[in-house]
Amino acid sequence: MSVVYIANADSHDISVLRLDAAAGTLSPLQRLPVDGVVMPLAVSPDRRHLYASIRSDPVEVLSLAIDTEDGRLRPVARSPLPASMCWISTDRTGRFLLSASYGGSTIAVSPIDADGMAGAAQQTLATPANAHAVRTDPGNRFLFASCLGGGVVLGFRFDATSGRFDPRLASTWQARPGAGPRHFVFHPHVAFVYLVNELDATLDVLAFDAERGVLSGVQTVDLLPPGDHGKPWAADIHLTPDGRYLYASERRTSTLVAFEVDRANGRVALVDRAPTETQPRGFAIDPTGRWLVAVGQTSHRLSLHAIDAASGRLRKAAECEVGQNPNWVEIVDLV
Repeated sequence: MSVVYIANADSHDISVLRLDAAAGTLSPLQRLPVDGVVMPLAVSPDRRHLYASIRSDPVEVLSLAIDTEDGRLRPVARSPLPASMCWISTDRTGRFLLSASYGGSTIAVSPIDADGMAGAAQQTLATPANAHAVRTDPGNRFLFASCLGGGVVLGFRFDATSGRFDPRLASTWQARPGAGPRHFVFHPHVAFVYLVNELDATLDVLAFDAERGVLSGVQTVDLLPPGDHGKPWAADIHLTPDGRYLYASERRTSTLVAFEVDRANGRVALVDRAPTETQPRGFAIDPTGRWLVAVGQTSHRLSLHAIDAASGRLRKAAECEVGQNPNWVEIVDLV
């Protein structure tokens, strides 16, 4: 059984839905009210807790227990954050919560105790303008942060025991002027990183040197079709669990752009541009790699897309209403 969690910013709640991966259907399970504008979500590696960032005052992180039987949420703790965080994730052990603030141009690390409760930040660092995402690499040895306004992806050495990162830069990858680095993902099997740029709607393929923590450019592709001269507004990026297909969302055109990944050299080839919900800020792919769930910030709806295993193309299979201004999606397999 898979459960889908949707952060609804303007209705101040989290939608919980059951995804039947065999039938391709969704059914509502719960609508959990929260106190404030809820946006980024993160799931613990053991799938027992969901973390939610509240971006209105008081800015804080909510720790929510996931019922292992049906996926319903139960609030267990709340702790302050140093700024309004547009991104949260955990390190690979699940012992530390990583966060990034766009408005505060800050990244932070907070401890997560043995009961899964996130605490107050133990380390913060000012970054170039508009920090947007922060992740550790698959080996949990380096911490990377993208800065949209600063036009860089920063790399730091990360101590997985203490949860502290060395503020002295291990590496800096410089984006093209005006690109706007936003979200990025590591390939699950080979040493490549995929970065979506908000301001010019491009995708960068970056080689990752796992020993030195250094990124280097391999390929840049456009998300918008040739001849489209409207203002770009790219948002999110995800890989299928097997790393075969890559998807990115573009908000102005309300599309999901699909690519096939060449594991030998990391490069991508365009598969399709598929329509989805209006202004798709967030989406996620289920653990089977068969389904993609996208939400529309201005349609206030969710679309379930089937992923064709042979081609990577998307087919809309279902849709439903969620809360107001849905913006973030997480999917958890309870089996």
